[in-house]
Amino acid sequence: MRTQDKKNSSDLTGKYSDTGNFDQLIKIEMKNIKVLCLSLLAVVLFSCNKFNDFGDVNIDPTKSSDMDPAAQMALTQARFSGDVSTQQYINTLVLQPMMQQTGGAYATRLGFLYERNATAMNALWDNGYPNDIVNIVDATKRAELSKAAKPNLYAMCRVMKVYLFARMTDIYGDIPYTDAGKAYIDGTIRPKYDTQEFIYNDFLKELTEAGASFTSNTEILNKDLFYNGNIALWKKFTNSLKLRLALRLAKRNPEKAKAAIQEAVAAGVFTSNSDICMTRHEDVESTGTDIRGNGTSVAVTRQSQYPLLCQTLFDQLKSTSDPRFNSIVRVYRAGVPASRIDITEQIKASANGLVGTPASKFIYDDRLPFGPYLTPVTINVNGANVSIGNNEQRTQFGNFLIRFNAPFFHITYAEVEFLLADAILRFPGITISGTAAEHYAKGVSAAMKQLALFPGGPVITDAEINTFLTANPLSAGNELKLINNQLWINYIMNGPEAFANWRRTGFPALVPSIRAESTATSIPRRFEYPLSEKEQNTANVGQAISNIKEGLYPGTDNWENRVWWDKQ
Repeated sequence: MRTQDKKNSSDLTGKYSDTGNFDQLIKIEMKNIKVLCLSLLAVVLFSCNKFNDFGDVNIDPTKSSDMDPAAQMALTQARFSGDVSTQQYINTLVLQPMMQQTGGAYATRLGFLYERNATAMNALWDNGYPNDIVNIVDATKRAELSKAAKPNLYAMCRVMKVYLFARMTDIYGDIPYTDAGKAYIDGTIRPKYDTQEFIYNDFLKELTEAGASFTSNTEILNKDLFYNGNIALWKKFTNSLKLRLALRLAKRNPEKAKAAIQEAVAAGVFTSNSDICMTRHEDVESTGTDIRGNGTSVAVTRQSQYPLLCQTLFDQLKSTSDPRFNSIVRVYRAGVPASRIDITEQIKASANGLVGTPASKFIYDDRLPFGPYLTPVTINVNGANVSIGNNEQRTQFGNFLIRFNAPFFHITYAEVEFLLADAILRFPGITISGTAAEHYAKGVSAAMKQLALFPGGPVITDAEINTFLTANPLSAGNELKLINNQLWINYIMNGPEAFANWRRTGFPALVPSIRAESTATSIPRRFEYPLSEKEQNTANVGQAISNIKEGLYPGTDNWENRVWWDKQ
């Protein structure tokens, strides 16, 4: 642990910039939240070792009457991107490499070579249900009791509940939804699984009702880590989330999707980068109990070899002369992001130049039959000549993207503009002002400019953006490809959303990287259910598995099958 992280690394002290008094709410509420989490153990039927961090609790959890739902909601907000374990598996080791944004390092084989790993596939479930899900379910119920005095808190909890469950169902498919949270009252309950169709219909209802219930009263909502209680921005976030989820239904239920999109747009979605929903993390290396740092960034630095830039993303940026290339694509001498030496320009000028790592290769097996090692090059580093071998020549993400204090973007204005462009093309006659080309251009501009929100991030100029758009217009016949390739770039630090959008659209057109190590014959399309569910909630998970109708192995819990909205 680094010096600056030793101070109060386990008590969650400190605060998020512009997001409220994080340290106070955690100190005051953590004990109660631990009690609540323990009481909900049976919700997901996990073994006791998942709760070791909570210590000994000798209070009857069913009699807690003073839990603050605002603090519970804030904890779920912080954990969404700050929980290192979840981010390490679903983002760093599986979905980013699976979506061919990163790869090369041995640990990332789980994603880029499709090696089935139960720990990785269980992480979101094992960490989410006993922590985030039980808290947001309980917070929503508690907030409902006081909704007459605090309607906005209740609305926020409802939206946050949808947001958390959306990540869960998009990864697994059918999941416990209406039963989630009930077992803290009755430990004998074995939660039933709701169908994804039912869940999505409820998502749209909840977002519609919550969005309409926001009001300009005098509630104090300074525990909110997303917008510090700004109701106007919460309304936009609610509608933008509705837009995202509605488009998931474009193939499965196009009429419902179109109607929901129009409702979201009419109610008001993001209109500038100042609307972006993000968590501003602190520059600390998070631990199992300290969630102030960016969980994905911390997970990256924990690897003995940092994930490398996949050739697929490298080529997309380079072939289009994307002005983000020079900032995103970098080469470093080994070390942590705060101190490692940037040698990009020297490597770029060398005989080998800048290179990515092909989707099917480890950094160490870049040899026949795959191809020769990069020959060593000699460069000057701090006044000394240094030989740089194959491994160190490989490109990685720029430091600004993986610093511990990198913000996590939940929904961006750029995403909204790309989704609007997509919707206009999919649904002729839909009530959305402007053309697909106009929304595409706005999306590109917003995506490039949002990099400046990262500490140390680049400032892409209007001139650079205009040059890119002139060279890469929304050309006829390739519109959806161009739009969603840009969304893929927009999601480079958000593997679950890149995964969801790839399944929704088929873009980018990824070529599967199958090798002898692979335990799949195609790019997987969902995560399998935990063994604990199959052992302890057999009937309910069995029904969910039988509901799986599409994919290579219908009726089985196989990660090459599809969730309900992922229609062939």
